Amino acid sequence: MIEKTAKRIAVLGSTGSIGRQTLDCIWHMDDAVCFALCAGGSNIDLLNRQIAEFKPRYVGICSAEKAGELILPEDCILIVGTDAASMIARLPEVDTVVNGISGFDGLVPLLSAIEADKTVASANKESIVCGHSIVDKCLKAGRGCIIPVDSEQSAIFQCLMCADHAEVKKLILTASGGAFKEYTYEQLQNVTYKDALKHPTWSMGTKITIDSASMFNKGLEIMEAAYLFDVSGDNIDVLVHPQSIVHSMVEFNDGCVMAQLAVPDMRLAIQYGIMYPKRQQRIVSTLELAKIGALTFEKPDKNKYRAIDLAYLALKADGVMPIAYNAANEVAVDEFIKGRIKFLEIADIVEETLEESVRLSVETDTIEGIICADMEARRLAADSVSRICANRR
Repeated sequence: MIEKTAKRIAVLGSTGSIGRQTLDCIWHMDDAVCFALCAGGSNIDLLNRQIAEFKPRYVGICSAEKAGELILPEDCILIVGTDAASMIARLPEVDTVVNGISGFDGLVPLLSAIEADKTVASANKESIVCGHSIVDKCLKAGRGCIIPVDSEQSAIFQCLMCADHAEVKKLILTASGGAFKEYTYEQLQNVTYKDALKHPTWSMGTKITIDSASMFNKGLEIMEAAYLFDVSGDNIDVLVHPQSIVHSMVEFNDGCVMAQLAVPDMRLAIQYGIMYPKRQQRIVSTLELAKIGALTFEKPDKNKYRAIDLAYLALKADGVMPIAYNAANEVAVDEFIKGRIKFLEIADIVEETLEESVRLSVETDTIEGIICADMEARRLAADSVSRICANRR
């Protein structure tokens, strides 16, 4: 029997990196319950293990084909279909929804959760970037709230508690530099996706690890921070910080800079997000600054990391452009993993897609318009991939 005082949590994308780490956090907490799980269906064995361990009241799965392979407790309710995540997000019994779905697919479940007045612990930056106009309307209408669980946005969220919004001068996002921090531009010409997965400090999923190497994750975070915290892109900076100890900073008008420091472990931000405003007992290792010895910061090499300037461009243009930035990157990363394009061509494809997307006449203040803009941008990105491949022959 679940106590009414326990926080009831739905985990969307439970078999992914964020989902697995969220369940580890829940396992360590006495006052949190995994009430619902939802996954795409690509890892049935893991989902079955999660079901056996956490015994959720609801299970959602997108793949109808894989649903028959699930082993469910007697009183468990199964939800099947492409809208399973959105249905789970709206469950009246759920207090907090962890959005661990990867990419653009996280947008509709996010909106469903907010409209159902849920607290959303969001690790899906793409949904904020692409759907910010609708998300903002829902939040301003007093529906639901978002607690960011990306380490950078969580750090900013915590630092902003130190002062009024009007006193903020600048947000400073930190970046590890990814697997290729020490590479020259020339050395990046022939790196593989397996090379990109060798992240020096963070353990993350495939897509975000590649985005860390290209800095497209930071580009998305620039836009996400602007929308989440209502700050102009002119007041958002990026610093490369290879130790990944300072997760981000906020500079205030008086010159004071507040920083949030911790070991590079996503579970800390997840734990804070799902149990906010309470802080729980530590489940990550202790930060020992004396052993680390030094914390270093440098400006990103914009020749290597073209994603940064492209993000500022998309943010300033708004409308279709942030959606196109994300869509083109998702298409390009997928092609890079398949070996069809080179690492540096990811930025080429995004840049060309942004240039072409200026001609798109799509309204982005409805979910239908956003989905249409995403589809059109993916078509443009696919055309760009085709041209690059044809020119190489």
